[in-house]
Amino acid sequence: MAVHIFSRLALAALAMAAAPAFAGDIDELPVTATFVVSTGFWEEAGGEPSGKAEAKSATGTDSTAAGTATRRGYYKLVAIRQPDRTAKVYLQQIAVDETGPQVVESVELEEFTAIKPYVTDIRPEDSTGISRQPGLFATVYLKTDPAATEPESWTVLIDELGEIKIEKATN
Repeated sequence: MAVHIFSRLALAALAMAAAPAFAGDIDELPVTATFVVSTGFWEEAGGEPSGKAEAKSATGTDSTAAGTATRRGYYKLVAIRQPDRTAKVYLQQIAVDETGPQVVESVELEEFTAIKPYVTDIRPEDSTGISRQPGLFATVYLKTDPAATEPESWTVLIDELGEIKIEKATN
């Protein structure tokens, strides 16, 4: 019994000693992260997204793209709960190399922030984890009124050139 109480006290002390996490500190996921989805992929050859490097090579203006190192990685969508229970949605570009995953870029998706959503789910297009084409396609389910019975669906699309498109789903 005493050991059980001691372990509870130790766990409580450890929890209180942890530094608070803020939504702006997205490199380390805070406890307020309600949904995290890793999906899609990207690759860059010589600092250019793969589609742009191929286009330059086809026109003959850049013949060195094929000889440069290629960086690869995947995308993450993260919903961070705010004090008012709404959420901010962030898009992260994660590079993968021999040292492990590293955040390349993290941006707040202002289209979601503007409508102050209550995010209820985020789902990738394909749950197998295998993407055949570069880019990302995911659906964010949200409510703009917490009393609403059904959520709205919004799509987040990144094409092979790295262009981001966010819109309310039409289906």
